[in-house]
Amino acid sequence: MALNNGCIQLFYISYFYRKFQNKMNYSGKTVWITGASSGIGAELAKLFAQEGARVLISSHEAEELEGVRKELESVSTDVHTVVFNLGDPDEVKSTAEKVLAEYGRVDVLMNNGGISTRAEAIETSIEMDRTVMEIDYFSGVILAKILLPAMIENGYGHIGVTSSISGKFGWPLRSAYAAAKHALFGFYKSLWAENNKKGIRVTLFSPGRVRTNISYHALLKDGKEHGKMDPGLDKGITPAACARKMIKAMKRNRKDVLIGSTELIMVWIHKYCKPLYHRMVNRVPVN
Repeated sequence: MALNNGCIQLFYISYFYRKFQNKMNYSGKTVWITGASSGIGAELAKLFAQEGARVLISSHEAEELEGVRKELESVSTDVHTVVFNLGDPDEVKSTAEKVLAEYGRVDVLMNNGGISTRAEAIETSIEMDRTVMEIDYFSGVILAKILLPAMIENGYGHIGVTSSISGKFGWPLRSAYAAAKHALFGFYKSLWAENNKKGIRVTLFSPGRVRTNISYHALLKDGKEHGKMDPGLDKGITPAACARKMIKAMKRNRKDVLIGSTELIMVWIHKYCKPLYHRMVNRVPVN
């Protein structure tokens, strides 16, 4: 009986704690979002702006980024563009230092920018592997390392990281992409373990099918862009729906979040029924 009462009390404490967390907002916070010229990043910018945050949006696509800023003028006048190339580590470092110097702090870093592939491992050059790793993994690591000391000094910081369900298992034509997405988990889970008692939060997102432009810009074996929407992605959830789930998860301080629809079942199949995963891996398009 005592055990049952204790479980009930724990349930209610957890429930109301989550309810309280979900009422948190980002008013007055400085939020920096990479990959914000379209898709999930642009939708995240809108949601953070609606909550009264100062929003810094980044991409290497200056015109598209300015278009997002103009679209948000009716929502907030505190949205700023920061144009730089995630594939250039020196530029990533210098940009992070400039942002800190100009804005004083970054409370929330959304490492959302990235690039995918559509090429088999045997035909993917090591240069392409390095390009994808630089953009999808190292760029965010550089930003996190530069911003982290100020976050710790301020007693608060939240790093949101857009991985993928391809970061949970391997998949055809995604070797470079999946490798970079797997690496994110090792780094950011370690970063959280080292710093969570210093006020640092980390949330890793693993979207499945989301209707973004990622397949258009995915790299083929010759380095050219894929240039079309994959059928699987075209059936996915909207970037707006994905962004809402991401914000909700961060408010609840969740650590590891799956986002998508029926394709997420592959995560559980891989985890709990490896033989079935091995039979399905060459047959089912995921994203």
